[in-house]
Amino acid sequence: MKILITGSAGFIGFNLAKKFLTKKNIKVFGIDNINNYYDVGLKKKRNNLLKKIKNYTFKKIDIRDNTKLEKIFKKEKFDFVFNLAAQAGVRYSIDHPREYVENNILGFYNIIENVKKYKIKRLFYASSSSVYGDNNNYPLNEKQKIYPKNMYALSKKINEEISSIFNEYYQVKMTGLRFFTVYGDWGRPDMMMVKFIDSYYKKKLFKLFNFGKHVRDFTYVEDVTNILYLLLRTHKKLPNNDILNICSNDPINLEEIIKFMNKNGITPKVKKVTLQKADILKTHGDNKKILKYVKYKKFTHWKAALKKTITWYQQNMI
Repeated sequence: MKILITGSAGFIGFNLAKKFLTKKNIKVFGIDNINNYYDVGLKKKRNNLLKKIKNYTFKKIDIRDNTKLEKIFKKEKFDFVFNLAAQAGVRYSIDHPREYVENNILGFYNIIENVKKYKIKRLFYASSSSVYGDNNNYPLNEKQKIYPKNMYALSKKINEEISSIFNEYYQVKMTGLRFFTVYGDWGRPDMMMVKFIDSYYKKKLFKLFNFGKHVRDFTYVEDVTNILYLLLRTHKKLPNNDILNICSNDPINLEEIIKFMNKNGITPKVKKVTLQKADILKTHGDNKKILKYVKYKKFTHWKAALKKTITWYQQNMI
């Protein structure tokens, strides 16, 4: 089985590739443009680790370049595609909206067009809990109306709508993955967990938005990759086109996270600031639908997962 993972040097892409490569019957072809949205060195570290593993092949490609992208599809004959390449960042989207149109919409279109042309068995693609916006019907389930409030979330909503069209008219099989605040080993330095740890070790001021009153449905990356592997194994049982929340269904206040970090010696200087315009106050996903397909019940407790994340940072980033 040959799988294409776009964004393979990214946080979730790297961890998913590493998971798949533990299976003897899976070959992974990774592509990434390794842009400088955050530390290029971190992306290269992840990618170099993958390159040491048998059955991993990497090519530096930007999904906006359809000529190079199609050459790969034509040559490699993939069975499945996991599209995890995207311009990330809710706050970044306020000042750089074009990045989200070009990467997340046009880039996604290039992927789905090649999935159709080269008859890929199924496309799994990253959406986001951000599409729900400030929605108070907790826990959020996939049937609820969505209210994106920034360009990042809007680009993900458009991805879902493009997928529905391609399924209806061209019978392309797809599964959209609404990720809820994924964190853990090799995490993004612009996201709360790693940013807080990084601020301590690099003696940087940590800005705590909304005075720490945010609530997030934090989902440990190892649980995410386990679920995605189980989805791959059961792909024939999945609907031809569907959206799934990927979440722990266990929302936590940021203040509680910080107290636990402090108890474990992570004590950066913190400046409490007001709510940032693009931020969502709370996320809390209903995961009944995904559990119906994969029967996954072993979610890692956030304290254990956070301890692992701290240890990873100490061993690899200092």
